Amino acid sequence: MRRTSPGHHLLARSATTLVAAAAAIGFSCSPATATTIDGYSATVQQEAVASLAADAGISESAAVALLRAQAAGADTVQRVTASLGARAADGFLDAAAKPVVNVLDPAAVAQVERAGAQARLVKHSSAALAGAQDALQALPAVAHTSIGLDPKANQVVLTVADAAKGTDALLKAAAALGDRVRVERVAGEMHTAIYNGEAITGGGTRCSAGFNTNRGGQNYLIDAGHCTRAVSQWNVGPSQGASFPTNDYGLIRNTTGSAPGAVTLWNGSTQRISSAGTATVGQRISKSGSTTHLTSGSVQRTNVTVNYAEGSVYQLIQTDALVNPGDSGGCLFAGSVGLGITSGKGGGSSYFQPVGEALSAYGVTLN
Repeated sequence: MRRTSPGHHLLARSATTLVAAAAAIGFSCSPATATTIDGYSATVQQEAVASLAADAGISESAAVALLRAQAAGADTVQRVTASLGARAADGFLDAAAKPVVNVLDPAAVAQVERAGAQARLVKHSSAALAGAQDALQALPAVAHTSIGLDPKANQVVLTVADAAKGTDALLKAAAALGDRVRVERVAGEMHTAIYNGEAITGGGTRCSAGFNTNRGGQNYLIDAGHCTRAVSQWNVGPSQGASFPTNDYGLIRNTTGSAPGAVTLWNGSTQRISSAGTATVGQRISKSGSTTHLTSGSVQRTNVTVNYAEGSVYQLIQTDALVNPGDSGGCLFAGSVGLGITSGKGGGSSYFQPVGEALSAYGVTLN
């Protein structure tokens, strides 16, 4: 089963810290702090700017300008690729946060440029790359591998971790697909970002609470499905649904009596989430989780299939933001825009379930 993303609101707290979460959920969301970057709280801006400046080797003022530009750039990528249909082969934000759209014929270049994006002629269509990805995914899944789209290279990337065994057939199929597929090898393994054995009410698992939502006047938390599948009763309320593997989303009924639409930043402040969106490759993002707290990074790939030992999960967002066990279910966002739910990690990358599919599946709306 495959998926798409849109989304809207959140609150992040840990599940062993779900006791603290229950208290934190009771905090009302404070008014947005005036910041240099529209939609960013002061704490998120400070972390995002410092991280980007260090990663890119640029000044903090240049990082601020880049983050200001990226929201419009991501919107342009989504709008232009949608308008071009099969004439486009996805797009991304470049190092300066400018929108780049891959096109298949010179006639589309002018249309892209009129829309305010840079056009780049590429060899492989979206259909060709999707066919290559489907061919790899049709083989028996190999744990500790992933398959995702890299629009910057106009390729599908097969990532093989050290822990993967029995990869001969997969690698042979990748080779047969020619330059549509690139193979990357990474250290370690790929696994869900969950801790076992740390006590919470009703279970021995620690996760991070995700998006606060509601339906018919009842508050719910959207969380990782591998968390809600593992535990029936959390400190904030009972699990009400779980979709994992294939997807990685779940639902917890929030019985605390309060559910503001904000992400905890682990220093007493919060980030208001006022909308949800679709992740774009090259976009700078932030993540809040109970283990690593607030971290930042970039979207590396989208439409990623991750083959965990427990089963395959499809159409995840891949980033380089730090994630560790216990962060599962935490929130991925870009300023005030919610993007995803923490699923897992591997080979220096982190994986997120697009939040929009979870909202649609449970018929809830973000607070």
